[in-house]
Amino acid sequence: MAYDIKITGGTVFDGNGGDGIRADIGIRDGRIVALGDCPEDASRTLDASGCIVTPGFIDLHSHYDGQATWDDRMEPSVCHGVTTTVMGNCGVGFAPVKSTDHERLIKLMEGVEDIPGTALAEGLKWNWESFPDYMDALDAQNRTIDVAVHIGHDPLRVYVMGDRAIAEEDATEDDIATMRDLVRAAVEAGAIGFSTGRSDVHKTADGDFTPSSEATARELTGIASAFEGLDHGVVQAVSDFDLEREGDRFEAEWKVLEQYAKAAGGRPFSVSLMQRDFAPDQWLRILEKTEAIRSEGVDMRVQTAPRGIGVFLGLQCTFHFFMGYPSYKEIAHLPFEERVAIMKTPEFKAKILSEKTDKLSGPGSSVPPLADLLMEHIDFVATKLFRLGDNPDYEQPPENSLAAQAEAEGMPLMEKLYDTVLMRDGKELIYFPIYNYTEGSYDNVFKMMTHPAALQGLGDGGAHVGTICDASLPTYLMSYWTRDRKRGERIALPRAVQMLTADIADFLSLTDRGRIAVGQKADLNIIDHDRLNVLPPYMVSDLPAGGRRLLQKAKGYRATLVSGVPVVENDEVTDARPGRLVRAGQ
Repeated sequence: MAYDIKITGGTVFDGNGGDGIRADIGIRDGRIVALGDCPEDASRTLDASGCIVTPGFIDLHSHYDGQATWDDRMEPSVCHGVTTTVMGNCGVGFAPVKSTDHERLIKLMEGVEDIPGTALAEGLKWNWESFPDYMDALDAQNRTIDVAVHIGHDPLRVYVMGDRAIAEEDATEDDIATMRDLVRAAVEAGAIGFSTGRSDVHKTADGDFTPSSEATARELTGIASAFEGLDHGVVQAVSDFDLEREGDRFEAEWKVLEQYAKAAGGRPFSVSLMQRDFAPDQWLRILEKTEAIRSEGVDMRVQTAPRGIGVFLGLQCTFHFFMGYPSYKEIAHLPFEERVAIMKTPEFKAKILSEKTDKLSGPGSSVPPLADLLMEHIDFVATKLFRLGDNPDYEQPPENSLAAQAEAEGMPLMEKLYDTVLMRDGKELIYFPIYNYTEGSYDNVFKMMTHPAALQGLGDGGAHVGTICDASLPTYLMSYWTRDRKRGERIALPRAVQMLTADIADFLSLTDRGRIAVGQKADLNIIDHDRLNVLPPYMVSDLPAGGRRLLQKAKGYRATLVSGVPVVENDEVTDARPGRLVRAGQ
């Protein structure tokens, strides 16, 4: 046979941003070997009639660092057309690591990324110490999709500085030199880049600030110099510009990031971008500064998301409205069904609604101060609380909010919230777009996404498993923004494909994927665009040690191929495991 697989009858969007063309695709040995008229025989033919064919999507921002070592399915990302995912963002990860620091890194990931510590403790094999060892461990396991990985600042700092790393001490010149050398070795071994986290919202499970949160510009520039002379590798950062800790220190923090970006030997840099209610114009300042530094020749980008950066609140989730109430704390230890049964009694409802919540954050608590602020300002917060529905609607008008419903029904707000969390036998999920929804629409999200420096990211697959399920962002961009949005401008389908494929491949210097062309890796999606949609999120208990996480699936994926092998067919994950570790520069 001339081909292992032939895809016929589809409209091909090649990732370059042009209109779709009618073409067949011939695949052999995991590569695209023919495009256009492919008359030769194939061992298997996939009919793409009525569908579009795209390059496999590249997920720029995930946290599967632990999950990828034990889970070969890589859900939910594989369910949303993702064929390559980049882990190790925001400075967190599990390598390099000394045997005495395993628990420390687990608590760090548990606190920052809301991944159950018990699941990590049971699932992680720890058959590595150095970062190249960790990559070898990833390389030894087959999975549905390819993974690439950053070396994170937090584990690196702990590895080099020990206890000093978590005491907010400045790194010495020797510390910086050692970290630089380890980053250089990691990138030369194939790490996709280096990431750091500078958010005061991020805390360890013990409530401490993360090791890298207050690293000096001297430390960051010293580490970034590891990229000098390399033709691959990127640097990444997340920052809230110290709004939580010391008020508006934007200029000082930006100066640190600017020095960090400029020190990276000309390699591309990205920083997260979102609109925060408590600093609603900060995103515009970030874009203004980004444009200025780009005019100097620095390849700085902003990572954006196609919807609100939000959380789900509910009795099964990490957070809900009543977790700080004295009466709830008395039953919090009970099995879920028992708690729900008690909460449904009129006596318990009357009792808890007569109480006030206790403070949740503070010294020794991993709960961020934001949780207390939300309850202090619940009347305002409730104007941004929504039920998603069976056909998830993430851009609902304010009149759909639970606050508006409570007012229309003449019901006290907390009673409305109480009744709502008990719906569907206590399994109801309430969506709260914390960021990107200040004005109650996605008009500003559109401006972020269409900025010349923008890259699609921030899906956080594998993280915040009890509060978020944004690994579905590729499906949402491809369905809502190109077809369904009625409250504002849309994005053309060819451009949406390019945003999820070639744009990210070029940024990461991955020359073998992100486009449909002869010689490219056969990472492909066959999508019934007319029926493409995200399904409602739901909670499962499939992590090690019975840990819970949110999953969200999709409909409309006739097939997803990784290296020419179908890993999804008709929206279901297959038994094939062709995914491998991506070693950048190799």
